[in-house]
Amino acid sequence: MSDERLRMTPGPTEVPAAVRERMAEPQPNPDVESAFFDRYRALTDDLETIYAADADGDPSDADRDVVVLGGEGILGLEAAVASLVEDGTRVLCLSNGRYGEGFADFVTDYGGEAVTLEVPWQETLEADPVRDRLERAADEGEPFDVATMVHCETPTGTLNDLEPILDALDEHEVVSVVDAVSSLGGTPVPTGKVDVCLGASQKCLSAPPGLTTCAVSDRAWERIASVENRTYYADLEPWRTAADEEWFPYTHLTANLAGLEAAVDRLLEEGLDSVFERHERAASRCRERAADLGLETYPEREADASPTVTALAVDGRASDLQQAMHEDHGIVLTTGLGDLEDDILRVGHMGENARVDRVERTMDALEAVLE
Repeated sequence: MSDERLRMTPGPTEVPAAVRERMAEPQPNPDVESAFFDRYRALTDDLETIYAADADGDPSDADRDVVVLGGEGILGLEAAVASLVEDGTRVLCLSNGRYGEGFADFVTDYGGEAVTLEVPWQETLEADPVRDRLERAADEGEPFDVATMVHCETPTGTLNDLEPILDALDEHEVVSVVDAVSSLGGTPVPTGKVDVCLGASQKCLSAPPGLTTCAVSDRAWERIASVENRTYYADLEPWRTAADEEWFPYTHLTANLAGLEAAVDRLLEEGLDSVFERHERAASRCRERAADLGLETYPEREADASPTVTALAVDGRASDLQQAMHEDHGIVLTTGLGDLEDDILRVGHMGENARVDRVERTMDALEAVLE
């Protein structure tokens, strides 16, 4: 049955036919067949290339082990905290959005002390306040052990420039955790400076929801090994050697892994530079059309805007516009989150939908709805 709806959402994204077809193929038994482990190792090697895009595509420059967990992207955020945090762990949670805030809740749940450094949602994270807070903590004899942050805050379409912040954290030997769920595969991620960098299958990679990816540094592995965690499913420690030992903590999601394998193949065949340029073109066109319609976007500065999602300020009309787009034009968009739920309408131009023609169709429909 044909489904002609256009889902321009910031995840889950459109799943290409090639990915769906790969998922329908017979899969090896992930508990007993070596063929499965060969495929898993090949997939993580390819994911290392995507994670290393900031290092000119050379995985050795990023020097991170990539593991794939069975669970939607939020699993990665919890697993990172569960594996790095124990009673008394001091964690600096950097926040300019919903997901930055959420890290602090996980820290508290696992016994850590969460100290939140927060800026308004329409602003970006900056290095100087972070550096000041790190130095003050060190002077007071209460240094931080771990820091968390988000690369792309999807609810407001904001992309944080993390490299200066990561440099400051490294100077203070703080283990860094970055949620790159909505940016990995759509724009370069500074993985080489991140200790635990989190991604997911259902965003820019355009595979179905169900898998979390993690790029983990040696420093993070050392801390993970020393922490007494309170979880089994979300514990990262067994994954360091799981593929080599051909034993996973639980039965893996074979069809989902096959789909992710096909999705990653598509990205690498296109070439990451081409993929990133495609996202930039789609984002630029979306914002041009928004300006033509008199709509303001989040954030205010173009340089702070993510190439994967555009957040449109619509002042209390988001739900009505979302419904009209769906019912009258067959286009699925998402509203904002939290206090901005009905004030923001979001266009996801990520993954398979990072194409100018799809943006044009979406904005043509939005123009008609607004009129």
